[in-house]
Amino acid sequence: MKEEAMVDAPSNSLPTSDALGLPGFENSGEARRSSMGPFIRPIEVIAAALIVAMIGLILASVFWRYALGSPITESDEIASFMFLWIVMFGSVIAIDRNEHMRLAIVLNAVQPRTKSILEALGLVVMAALLGSLLPSAVEHTYYENDIVSPGLEISMAWRAAGVPLGIVLMLVVIAAKLFRESRLADVVISLAIAAAVVGLLWLAMPVFASIGKANILVLLVGVIAVCLAIGVPIAFCFGTGALVFLMFSTKLPLSVIIGRMDEGMSSLILLSVPVFVLLGCILDATGMGKAIVDVLASMFGHVRAGMSYVMLGSLYLVSGISGSKVSDMATVAPALFPEMKRRGNRPEEMVALLGTGAIMADTVPPSIVLIVIGSVAGISIAALFASGFIVALFLLALLAIGARWKARHENLEGVRRAPFKVIRKALIFAAPALVLPFIVRAAVTEGVATATEVSTIAVLYAAIAGMILYGGIKLKDMYRMLIETAAMTGAILLILGTASAAAWVLTQTGFAQYLAVEMKELPGGWVVFMGVTIVTFLLLGCLLEGLPAIVLLAPLMFPIATQLGINNVHYAMVVVVAMNIGLFAPPIGIGHYIACSIGKVDPAAAMKTVWFYLAALFVGLIAIALIPAISIGFI
Repeated sequence: MKEEAMVDAPSNSLPTSDALGLPGFENSGEARRSSMGPFIRPIEVIAAALIVAMIGLILASVFWRYALGSPITESDEIASFMFLWIVMFGSVIAIDRNEHMRLAIVLNAVQPRTKSILEALGLVVMAALLGSLLPSAVEHTYYENDIVSPGLEISMAWRAAGVPLGIVLMLVVIAAKLFRESRLADVVISLAIAAAVVGLLWLAMPVFASIGKANILVLLVGVIAVCLAIGVPIAFCFGTGALVFLMFSTKLPLSVIIGRMDEGMSSLILLSVPVFVLLGCILDATGMGKAIVDVLASMFGHVRAGMSYVMLGSLYLVSGISGSKVSDMATVAPALFPEMKRRGNRPEEMVALLGTGAIMADTVPPSIVLIVIGSVAGISIAALFASGFIVALFLLALLAIGARWKARHENLEGVRRAPFKVIRKALIFAAPALVLPFIVRAAVTEGVATATEVSTIAVLYAAIAGMILYGGIKLKDMYRMLIETAAMTGAILLILGTASAAAWVLTQTGFAQYLAVEMKELPGGWVVFMGVTIVTFLLLGCLLEGLPAIVLLAPLMFPIATQLGINNVHYAMVVVVAMNIGLFAPPIGIGHYIACSIGKVDPAAAMKTVWFYLAALFVGLIAIALIPAISIGFI
């Protein structure tokens, strides 16, 4: 053990995941490369190889199906086998690289000594959860041994074995982090606190049995809230809440948590998540996104508020390729900020527009959030993509109006319209990049191919175009991108898995039925329900970074919306936009700090300017909620 506890240090580099070490919402410690050397390297190699193999399999399946008319019937099974292993290995890498999202408001507010204890306690909680679930994961794999896959006709235990192996590897990494980063005294104190809490919960079991559904607030919501407050990564908060509730208020086996996690992480729809993450990495490496920015700047940069229009348009188009808010903002900002500053735009204003533009762009296909909500709520991805395209266009128009008003005093001295020759050259150079988002949208929304198939084709297209036209990709950079993809995929999907377990607990306790009855009895019908939805997801967007809120509440809220006559696609758009406004709303929303980090602006200074654009988006949100035609009138 080290004599001095390590303290988080700011990172000078921008991680590809949304897990940034920023005030209020950060990743688990200092963002850095692996520090476990020989132990973690084989895991990274295997994860990278599995991603390449999965993408290769899907591409082969697409070729056989559409070119030869003879689909590979076993391809989905093989891909699902690989996917679960990618998720588990990616979760291990994410722990080692500190890329699991956590709330850090309390950690940043306490004294260094207290913080070091809470850091150790967080690792102890993670280890306790994983250790408690390991026997159930082994049992789950044992029972899967008797189930034979229909296509491959092999035991499903080969697939399920990734879960216990991943848990063991995560435990090893957590133990190593405790040894390297925490003082022995902190570990002992943390173990004592954890043991005392478990003892108190065991003694209080008769009380929990007597208070009925109120134990949901204490053992599920309460435990999740406490874990969030002390800085436990969000994925482990939900898992711990579900674990504590089952252990101290029911007689159900813990294997149900593993089963729900497996189901939450294994939907075939989610196969496109790592592929779109990799696509975003390729865009960053090749500069395809910057080419789009350059051509828009040459066309519209000479008008008043022109660079603001270019920023919004670039976010709209680039998001249609990468599906990642961080990648979008990191691509657009460096290309536009210098010229915007020269024209008299204040950095705080530029950052405010950058962040709110990312909110707008998050419904643009291919949005990982839309893929997740489609998987959880059982909604057509094609319908969500078609609706998201229009909703984002509506929000873009509102932001553009706001930007034009803000730019009424913009200094255009010396600004000239770009010659047609320059525009033509930029357009020709950017054409391969500009085509990509429209190919993705058209293929999915028209039902030509699935989101997973389209994403793999897009990766191949971007890689080839990037190598031929945009400077190429070095082999070591491709390997790095594969590792980053695995880590981000593990961090995202583990949240979905544990949140699915917590959501299952809520439904099994009867809370879902109780909530449905209460919601349907609200005065005002569907309009009031929409208001409750907006407030709920605005708040949860601030606290839970969005995806967990969707997984937790979608199984509860969407059936109620259906009973009230609300179209599922319409409701999904309201949920996603509300969640994203919360995600970027200061002082808690992580999106605000991401935008400030990219724009190198003090978050406190930018808080005063962002509310103007957030208000414009909120007006748009109300309109989307009350006018279904905006969401579903064109699908």
